[in-house]
Amino acid sequence: MSTHPIVHIELVANNLEATGKFYADLFGWKIENIPAMNYSTFEAKPGPGGGFVPVGVGQLKPGEVLIHVATDDIDASLAKVNKLGGKTLVPKSEIPEIGWYAIFTDPTGNKVGLYTDKNPHH
Repeated sequence: MSTHPIVHIELVANNLEATGKFYADLFGWKIENIPAMNYSTFEAKPGPGGGFVPVGVGQLKPGEVLIHVATDDIDASLAKVNKLGGKTLVPKSEIPEIGWYAIFTDPTGNKVGLYTDKNPHH
């Protein structure tokens, strides 16, 4: 059974490379640009890592932060979200070779991601 830790955080960026450089210079985070996905990742050890999403792509607006919570069963988690008054925004979707994610809103309207790793013990 999942303990539901926060495993990934996404921030919006006007320019992926410039934003990555800002956080690398500011905090020493390791940045990896993934042009094929129009995405950059960061490692913020020992805490969860995350990524930078271009403005206008996905569910976020500038100023919003999206946390992703680990779950063993995204479909069951989304069913519980809806039962408790939340709403599914993005149903379970595959990230090829990486895992699956979904996005929901809580009853207040906060956006939260769910994530299941394809290789949980790597």
